[in-house]
Amino acid sequence: MRKLVVLMILALLVGMFGSVSLVMGVESKELTVYTYNSFVSYGLANATIPEFEKVYGVKVNVITLGDAGEVLNRLILEKGNPQADVVIGIDNSLAAKAIAAGVLDVYKPPNINVVPKDLIDALDPTYHLIPYDYGAIAIVYKKNQVKNPPRTFGDLLNPRWRKSLILEDPRTSSTGMAFLLWTIAAYGDPGWLYYWEKLKPQIYQITKGWDAGWEMWDKGEAPLFLSYATDPAYDAYYYTNGSEPNIGAVLLNNTAYVQVEGVGIVKGCKHPALARKFVEFVLSNEFQREVPLHNWMFPASKNVGLPEVYKYAAKPGKVIDPKPGEIKANYNKWLQEWTELMVEGKSPEEIIKEHETKTSSGKGVCGPASILGIALIPLLFRKRH
Repeated sequence: MRKLVVLMILALLVGMFGSVSLVMGVESKELTVYTYNSFVSYGLANATIPEFEKVYGVKVNVITLGDAGEVLNRLILEKGNPQADVVIGIDNSLAAKAIAAGVLDVYKPPNINVVPKDLIDALDPTYHLIPYDYGAIAIVYKKNQVKNPPRTFGDLLNPRWRKSLILEDPRTSSTGMAFLLWTIAAYGDPGWLYYWEKLKPQIYQITKGWDAGWEMWDKGEAPLFLSYATDPAYDAYYYTNGSEPNIGAVLLNNTAYVQVEGVGIVKGCKHPALARKFVEFVLSNEFQREVPLHNWMFPASKNVGLPEVYKYAAKPGKVIDPKPGEIKANYNKWLQEWTELMVEGKSPEEIIKEHETKTSSGKGVCGPASILGIALIPLLFRKRH
């Protein structure tokens, strides 16, 4: 009997202290952030997160999971039991998939006014994701190795570039998905299928993520790599002391696909109040001013300027982006068709015929989207000096 009484008292004390812990917010002393590898390897995490930890007296656990596509896949796998509070790096090519999967909460931070509306609309006007940086993808090369790089989508098909191009997989990489959408914007649907069929012989390797591709390219395994228009600025900053960089970046057809990266709160997370504070912190000047020289993207905040080396970033004449609604309506179809073409080896004709058959039989495959006019956009490379 005495043992039973002691156990009951212990249980009561545990309950009391548990309640006190909840009231005092002890359970909110840790925040878990999922993100892509380069958020840490390029230093943005170390340059910003200690300040948040200091202000709020918390420990932030940053967990890297490869590229943004892999991060999103983990969130979907953990949907019933989320382990993260915040996710960083899901971009406009993956936003529709993330929102449809139901892994993000809606949150419109009070300091959202620092972000231009164009960026919000390009990423997610429903505020599941908040823009924190943006940039254009590009084909990069080393000037001391490549004297006359391809300048257009058509140039890439020249036999000279056979087995010369490293790309990222759109199924696991946001950069890879961005390139797929860039070609869809340039060639329309289903014209992009025929372009990719011709591009096959030019591809040296399709890597799982950006980091693996960069390492392969940097070692000289192939001369061309799908990366970012800011890579020349990166090279000038770290390797040429601010003078002319060795890395060149080409925006094919003088166009650009703008990748807008976001931060979001994981639905059902353990620390939602602290997660909201973190989203607000990401838009602060303290965080945003570190973006250019640590993530090598443009800061989302219009209140933050750019370093001098950004004069070397490649500048497009026009921007061509499928709009969020077009991506949402066609994301699964386009990715499936890419897989059938590039992995399963089907021809464009076979893919189109199968698509038409499914559509006519009412099996729910979306019809082709009419893809975009090309619009001038002052947003991407506006002057800030």
